[in-house]
Amino acid sequence: MRTVVRNIKTIVNVLCDRSEKKRFDETDQVEITTSGSGSRLAILTENGIISDFGEEECMLSRTLDPDNIIDCNGGCVIPGLIDAHTHPVWAGDRLHEFTLKLKGASYMEIHESGGGINYTVSKTSAADEATLYNLLRQRLLGMIRKGTTTVECKTGYGLYWAVEEKLLRVLNRAKMELPIDISITFLSAHSVPKDTNASDFTEHIVSEQIPKVKDLIQEKFSVDNIDVFCEKGVYDIEQSAKILQAGKSIGLNLNFHADELSDTGGAELAGRLGARAASHLEEASPAGVAAMAASGTAAVLLPTTAHLLRLRPPSARAIIQAGVPVALGTDFNPNAYCLSMPIVMYLACTTLGMTPEEALAGATINAAYSLNMSDRVGAITVGRQADIVVLKCDSPPFPRHIPPKLWCYIGESVKRTPVRISIFSVDEEPDLRSPGALGTRSFKE
Repeated sequence: MRTVVRNIKTIVNVLCDRSEKKRFDETDQVEITTSGSGSRLAILTENGIISDFGEEECMLSRTLDPDNIIDCNGGCVIPGLIDAHTHPVWAGDRLHEFTLKLKGASYMEIHESGGGINYTVSKTSAADEATLYNLLRQRLLGMIRKGTTTVECKTGYGLYWAVEEKLLRVLNRAKMELPIDISITFLSAHSVPKDTNASDFTEHIVSEQIPKVKDLIQEKFSVDNIDVFCEKGVYDIEQSAKILQAGKSIGLNLNFHADELSDTGGAELAGRLGARAASHLEEASPAGVAAMAASGTAAVLLPTTAHLLRLRPPSARAIIQAGVPVALGTDFNPNAYCLSMPIVMYLACTTLGMTPEEALAGATINAAYSLNMSDRVGAITVGRQADIVVLKCDSPPFPRHIPPKLWCYIGESVKRTPVRISIFSVDEEPDLRSPGALGTRSFKE
């Protein structure tokens, strides 16, 4: 299927050429292409893949009888936003903990008293699969309305296999049915169950759960990454390394929580193991950052979490200057209920000291890099998926210009049949029932 995305005033891109470059670094500059007087820009796609872009007149002359034409009404186009870190599958809420935080209770104090992750585990374990899917669906649609076209989604509110498998099934169903790309992360090492200890549960995860994940993958379930909450009072460095190495042995990318509340050496571990990404890093040491730079490990920074938990913000400038690619994520979870990558980009500038250009790269190409997807998404270049956001604004859409409206055009998917093309407005829910809005594919129950 050939599609023309036309009548574009401005294209804001994170890569300044059409090469196969996979990440944005400190020396790169965001490229802004503006149409000339009386003309417009256009993007050509073939089966959901960008085949060319440039002046509209030239593009239209090269595409005879396109199957679909999308009019951007003079809008400004950026790459689809990528949320590199979320916890979206859970039931219940933790509103009662908000008052405790206002009174000065720390994250670990609430956790150790039976609240936090373990509280959500109990509520999620009691919920059936249909309930969890409906909750996840509404959350993902909310992300789509804010411009997210690709999202990393973790399990982690089951801990034991029966519930963790249920969460993997829910995420795989969402990946099949919803118009958003999902990178699925296995996180049974999110907390330590009340009836065991970290050492014993580490052995349980390695010897019993990870082999079952491998079996699911062989049955064509999608599982992409493995995560562990490497933190004082949860899983220590040795336990974290054992879990991560077991996941790596079955082909999973290493993408884990490190040095959020204390410097446990998580960043150093990420470098030593060659992790794809490490998240949080509020307390990461200079040595840890250097190790990540040497191994090409991405830093996934989560400004909403540092803000809500009143943590010291991660040293974004030092991390960037060390040569570590910085990605951004909402860290959506019961403790940080944020669906919006534009808000995260804004906070990255105002609380982490990132430039608007760095924030845009962190929410696009570098987020894709952190998920090992930057050969497919994250930039408007020939050969990548046609995942774009059309903004109703006249100026370049950096975080200080939060637009009143945005639309997502999620490229015609090569993984679904029939072809999927969706345009959404923030003022209305995507109509997933319309003919051709979504492709279908069988999902093994």
